[in-house]
Amino acid sequence: MTPAAKRASARRFDSPQQEAYLALWRTYDRLRAIEDELFARFDLTAQQYNLLRLLRAAHEPVPTLALAERLVSRAPDVTRMLDKLEERKLLTRTRSEKDRRAVLVAISDRGCELLDEIAEPLRACHERQLGHMTAADLRSLTALLKAAREPHEADGSSWK
Repeated sequence: MTPAAKRASARRFDSPQQEAYLALWRTYDRLRAIEDELFARFDLTAQQYNLLRLLRAAHEPVPTLALAERLVSRAPDVTRMLDKLEERKLLTRTRSEKDRRAVLVAISDRGCELLDEIAEPLRACHERQLGHMTAADLRSLTALLKAAREPHEADGSSWK
């Protein structure tokens, strides 16, 4: 890199941390656009898909609060998201017999069918997003992202 290019690069970012954060944000934006396009075809958001995926993996009804804690990213209005998915009959909600204050959420057969329908297009989407990278590069990237995220994860997080 020429001295002039180094000076221009140095002025562009206040710190290496800012450069890394903005690169991460830009990467997220570019990859998310591809994913949003896919989920729009199924009238879903990435958050709604993630919620359905978590419900299917649970194999049993999950309390609403526990479900909110397991999401990949924070969802400010889980109740509204559940309302929309329930209207489409993709999940069911029932009151807990043990604690009437708790609402249990389960994926419906229709929700499982939708996830099955999305599976192959989503695999192709992930290939489009990151298929140009080698398996070794993906493992390294995953390890670096985990290291960046770890001090900010809650104790007991499945993402730690």
